[in-house]
Amino acid sequence: MSTTHYRKLVRDKIPEVITAKGGRPVTRILPQDDYARVLRDKLREEADEVVGAQTYDALVAELADVLEVVCALQKVHGISDENLEAVRAGKFAERGGFEERVYLESVEE
Repeated sequence: MSTTHYRKLVRDKIPEVITAKGGRPVTRILPQDDYARVLRDKLREEADEVVGAQTYDALVAELADVLEVVCALQKVHGISDENLEAVRAGKFAERGGFEERVYLESVEE
């Protein structure tokens, strides 16, 4: 029997899925401070998968994963939906969004 090492945060039901397919997952529960740190790594991983998405359906699936990680980060840091939205809206009001597709090439000083 071979062993594949992942060493990453996975969704809660993944061990059940692995077991149902005949695998034997080895898991542990992270302490809160490690969990908060690893969630940031997971966000980077999921963002990379968004970049690599080749189809509409893959893009939607990967964006859903990013959103799930953002929700987990909100929860672990006590950030309410209202607070996050207020900060987002404030940044939008001050700096705008991305609808106009502005790409900054350079700045002459």
